[in-house]
Amino acid sequence: MGPGLPESRTHDYRRHGTTSLFAALNVATGEVIGHCYRRHRSVELLKFRHVVDQSVPKDLEIHLVLYNHSTHKTEMIHNWLLRRPRVHLYSTPTSVSRLNLVERWFAKITSDRIRRGTYRSTKELETAIKDYLEIYNEAPKPFNWTKSAEQILESLKTYCKRNNSTPH
Repeated sequence: MGPGLPESRTHDYRRHGTTSLFAALNVATGEVIGHCYRRHRSVELLKFRHVVDQSVPKDLEIHLVLYNHSTHKTEMIHNWLLRRPRVHLYSTPTSVSRLNLVERWFAKITSDRIRRGTYRSTKELETAIKDYLEIYNEAPKPFNWTKSAEQILESLKTYCKRNNSTPH
């Protein structure tokens, strides 16, 4: 990349491993708590929830919005939640995950850092993510909806009318 040149990608991209980024977004401030794990099981989710629990001041309640994913439906996770009444859990159906603001943040880190980099190992990728988190959290910005509720409902109404009149 350079000034005035379009971004390019190679056709022979080779993946050198993967990681799972667990992230918690403070919707009021835009700050993100994030951590990478090599696997995506309830054990890793429990570790991350502990990080969030320790990072948030004790006088505040924690509201976690999670994907409709089996990692948070285990007995181990349920028991952890019972011991932490300040933590409230919400599960979104897969089809509405786009409404989740943290999804927008994942898109941002993907476009700003991950897609632009070349990583020869999982460790390099995880270091890049950690560095991005540190830089991002120096001046976090909350995401704001760009449309009013009325505009969104009007768009939905138009969409529904269009789809109902379409022959099946």
